[in-house]
Amino acid sequence: MLAAALDDPDVRVDGLRRLSGGASRETFSFDAVGADGVVHPLVLQRERPGGAIPTGGGTRSEAALLRAASRQGVPVPSVVATGPDEPGGEGPLSASYVIVERLEGETIPRRILRDEQYAEARPRLAAQCGHALAGIHRIPVDEAPGLHALDQVTQFRDLLDLLGEPLPAFELAFRWLDANRPPPGPTAVVHGDFRNGNLIVGPEGLRAVLDWELAHLGDPMEDLGWLCVKAWRFGAAPPVGGFGTYEDLFAAYGEAAGLAEGVDADVVRWWEILSTVKWGVMCVIQAASHLTGMSRSVELATIGRRVCENEHDVLALLP
Repeated sequence: MLAAALDDPDVRVDGLRRLSGGASRETFSFDAVGADGVVHPLVLQRERPGGAIPTGGGTRSEAALLRAASRQGVPVPSVVATGPDEPGGEGPLSASYVIVERLEGETIPRRILRDEQYAEARPRLAAQCGHALAGIHRIPVDEAPGLHALDQVTQFRDLLDLLGEPLPAFELAFRWLDANRPPPGPTAVVHGDFRNGNLIVGPEGLRAVLDWELAHLGDPMEDLGWLCVKAWRFGAAPPVGGFGTYEDLFAAYGEAAGLAEGVDADVVRWWEILSTVKWGVMCVIQAASHLTGMSRSVELATIGRRVCENEHDVLALLP
């Protein structure tokens, strides 16, 4: 089936193994060995039935987005093949899929933040992330088909209401966010999950940006705010991903994006507050999946226990 997906009947597939993680997709690592003996390290992501992300446009749209990001100088894996967007539709893998090159490097945040081999990379990462984000936000909207814009204050407040969970800290934050909305920024392609843990890092710094399933249209400052959420610091002190400062991120982004007046820190803080509440609501949702028996999982239960951390974090952020 993989040979058919690669459109090369002479290719041999070696070392196929399933990788952990991913609620919406199954991920596999494998080597494609050509008739000439050349080995191509690859990764397959296949959509689970009913697992498509509502903000995105499926794997075919994601492939177009990765190619567009590469044209803007964003470090991303090269797209090798992609299949139909309809899960269960026609195609060699009976599901929507995308196959990309497999890049070497580290993705586990605690190693990136603590291991000696990344000591020289850490001071560079905030600026490198700023440059990568500016590249993402330069992608022409018409080169990113299938993406939609959402009012996330309304969306996540409605989700919280549906859960019926009494969480006053989040309710207070939603009221503040609604009353203090910044002026709308330009509509841009937003990665949606740009954070430590979704980056491939080497000793020299950022090698690739991964996990584009949550890409959508919105205010580019959303991505900067999400990167700064305390949860993505993984116990380290620096506010940007646990590895850098606001100043380094803002300066690099402002320069790369051509912002004459630089980045408005207050606007990014508004998005950081919203992002903290969003992650808190996501934790509630994942806990509910376990508690209702929909998906019994120690991992989901553990994530549910982190709701209180986000309540604390958002209260600390509110003026």
